[in-house]
Amino acid sequence: MAEAPRFYVFHGENAFAQGKTLGDLKRRLGDDPAMVSLNTMAFDGRTVSLAELEHACCTLPFLSNRRLVVVRGLIERLNEPGNRQDRDRILAFLPQLPASTRLILQEPHALPDGNPFVRLAASSPLGLARKFDLPDGRALVQWIRLQVASQGGCIEPDAIALLVLGIGNDLYLLENEIDKLLSYTRLTRPIRAADIRLLTASGVQAGVFDLVDAVGQRLESKATTLLRSLLEAGEEPLRLSGMITRQFRLLIQVRERLDMRFLPDEIGPDLGLKPYPTGKLVQQASSFTLKRLEDIYRRLLDNDLAIKTGNTQPIVALELLVVELCSR
Repeated sequence: MAEAPRFYVFHGENAFAQGKTLGDLKRRLGDDPAMVSLNTMAFDGRTVSLAELEHACCTLPFLSNRRLVVVRGLIERLNEPGNRQDRDRILAFLPQLPASTRLILQEPHALPDGNPFVRLAASSPLGLARKFDLPDGRALVQWIRLQVASQGGCIEPDAIALLVLGIGNDLYLLENEIDKLLSYTRLTRPIRAADIRLLTASGVQAGVFDLVDAVGQRLESKATTLLRSLLEAGEEPLRLSGMITRQFRLLIQVRERLDMRFLPDEIGPDLGLKPYPTGKLVQQASSFTLKRLEDIYRRLLDNDLAIKTGNTQPIVALELLVVELCSR
């Protein structure tokens, strides 16, 4: 029987999955949470001394067969110029870990396959390397479906689409929203799109996106219906106006970059946006010219000022504005 790994390299942006996997490893240490806590040590890899880390790894567990040592960010630090001697020291130390120790090297960003720690963990019978990518596209849809199903619930496709649009692949936030939605439905029926719009901030954001999309296609009836549904859900007119204005400001920035021949994959990093919302913005921006976006944006600012100064009724102003924008 192959010996269990003694050191692990966990790397990648999916902190949620890293945390879940680390929790599973902790549970294998024993059934007594107090004893597991006693035999677990965590270090900041940016500041821990190598001597301190080696001492923690070589200390025998207390009234247990295993001891868990977790270090976050050490590999990134050792990869910096001038740290090669320290890096080689740890690389030589890892295969010599006591059988009672489990060392987890956590990195918040993906490491290349050629990284010496990844290579060692992949080639050594005592090591294990695992990359944790954030789910996107179909993988994210499947993640949401499985997350709901794991708690005995189910969710309709339109509701999944709203969660993805409003939250993207922030898995911690998705988990919180799913828990809230399952508590609301009490597992008596599927989670529906209406529940997302009613209970989550992401539902409002998704509703604003749909509203702007309808304006882009000059679908007046659909746009006014979406606006009324947002207002009936209790959304404040002034806040809603601000969200619509922000959406058009982003569309102007995206449209400018498309006109400058930016590739879609280049736009997100340039604006500091995540891939999924960037893709939706690129798709939406194709319904507008830059001039039309700028005209709409100026009109939105005028409307926002009129509402704030009390020169017009907020709800009436928004309804008239949507009708006007659809005709532009």
